[in-house]
Amino acid sequence: MKKSLFAMVLLILQSASLVRAQDIHFAQIYETPLFINPANAGFYNGYVRAITNYRNQWAAMNNAFQTMAISVDGGVFKSKKRTAFMGIGFSLFNDQAGVAKLSRTSALLNVSGIIKVSKNSALSIGLAGGTIGTNANYSKLMYESQFNGNTFDPSAVSGETPYRQFTTVDVGAGIAYEYTRVKRDPDHDDVAQVKFSFAAFHLNRPAQEYGAGSSYRLPVRYTAAIMSNIDLEDTKFTITPTILYHMQGSFSQLYMGSYVKFRMNTGTKVTGTKTQNAIGFGLFYRTKDALVPKLIFDLGDLSIGMAYEANLSQFRTATNGFGGFEISLRYNDLASALFDTRKENR
Repeated sequence: MKKSLFAMVLLILQSASLVRAQDIHFAQIYETPLFINPANAGFYNGYVRAITNYRNQWAAMNNAFQTMAISVDGGVFKSKKRTAFMGIGFSLFNDQAGVAKLSRTSALLNVSGIIKVSKNSALSIGLAGGTIGTNANYSKLMYESQFNGNTFDPSAVSGETPYRQFTTVDVGAGIAYEYTRVKRDPDHDDVAQVKFSFAAFHLNRPAQEYGAGSSYRLPVRYTAAIMSNIDLEDTKFTITPTILYHMQGSFSQLYMGSYVKFRMNTGTKVTGTKTQNAIGFGLFYRTKDALVPKLIFDLGDLSIGMAYEANLSQFRTATNGFGGFEISLRYNDLASALFDTRKENR
């Protein structure tokens, strides 16, 4: 009995350690632009964009991973007479795991330079810098030495060296290129847009000092993405074919899929004389991990998104097949800014 309990505790601690070696991820990648690439700061159609995200993963295990994020970004020094402007944004991410609430909080300032390279395309280069703080309530952990033969005694001295809180500096960089084509009709506009991006996070490989003398450093995370938004001409439908690839240390993952949106209001996106309302359903797949159905509601400047990850990996035995639920809320000052923004980027 003692060996079985100890093995279970050890497995949980090892699982937390493995997860901590990788960055958090979100299912709604269109709602986490600064997490994908700092070059996305201000690189969109609009003036001010604010997004909140909440994710609850593996709830069947009682101590779910909970992840929250807030980001705000926009363009500055925009002018019809300029071919370039700056983007600036702030992102805050926090996630907690396990009974000890092992927590990591990342606060980053994102700055980008965006330049028009042709009538229909623009290029952005971005930098991100800030801090990562790690903390936990280690008093909640139990060790083999606290097992008295019948049960665990939390008051017993474990004899273990306590973990420590620590804060490190974090640096990232990225580049993004976007091509946009607009077909104008008297009653509506059809827009085809595709963005290619590549980014590297943790370029300084922050030290993970959980214990004295720890030599482990967080691996660089590389992220490549192709994201699109294509209005099917002369219809009310939009598709968003997307491919996202993450690589961090020995870990790599491919995420792909698309939304299909029905535009209930096919207003003129260029002139902004009408506000677009749409509902969309998406289906995405994360290799060897999860199938992700999604819903999104675009209500003018406001968007509400929901996603659920159905676990397909071998870990589904522990989670009973339950994956993660995610919700997002995005405000984009878009309707009044579309005309100016389109003119500035062409």
